[in-house]
Amino acid sequence: MILEGIVTTVGFDGAVNIAPMGPFVESNMEDLVFRPFPTSQTYRNLRHKGEGVFHVTDDVLMLALAAIGLIEPLPPMTHALDVEGYVITGCCRFYEFRCTHFDDSGQRVRIEAEVVNSGRFRDMFGFNRAKHAVVEAAILATRVHLLPAAEIEAEFRKLDVIVAKTGGPQEREAFDVLQRYVAQQQELKSDSR
Repeated sequence: MILEGIVTTVGFDGAVNIAPMGPFVESNMEDLVFRPFPTSQTYRNLRHKGEGVFHVTDDVLMLALAAIGLIEPLPPMTHALDVEGYVITGCCRFYEFRCTHFDDSGQRVRIEAEVVNSGRFRDMFGFNRAKHAVVEAAILATRVHLLPAAEIEAEFRKLDVIVAKTGGPQEREAFDVLQRYVAQQQELKSDSR
């Protein structure tokens, strides 16, 4: 199954990159299979360092901001114990990993990794419908350059109803941030034609 979360990696310059990612996992969480695009900073960092940290969180605002590259300032973090990397201390669980195999032959890279350390900071609050809707909206926002504007707008209208009915302040803020981002990207896209 795919488990949505956040990955932190370290770049050539020592900078921390925070990106949403949904690796394939088994329930034992011993191995992770990532499928980033070869143009992504996460891929470049993993290719360079070969290790990182995968985080499970119910903080959909952080997921939304990570999806569109707007996490400023960086969330509180601590050094990982067994890999060169950083753990976001506000997450629920974390999994430090080392890459064991790269397959660059497809449109998306396949990276197999083994978990070398894990830990837990807090209980997961859980996911209501609004949190799920924000995750779906964040995924759509990362595909604004690939999907037709009308399709994205239609999906956002459906998701907006769910967030309005079942969300709290964090979910509404996250959804608003994503809506503004998508509108801005679509405007840039239409201006470039």
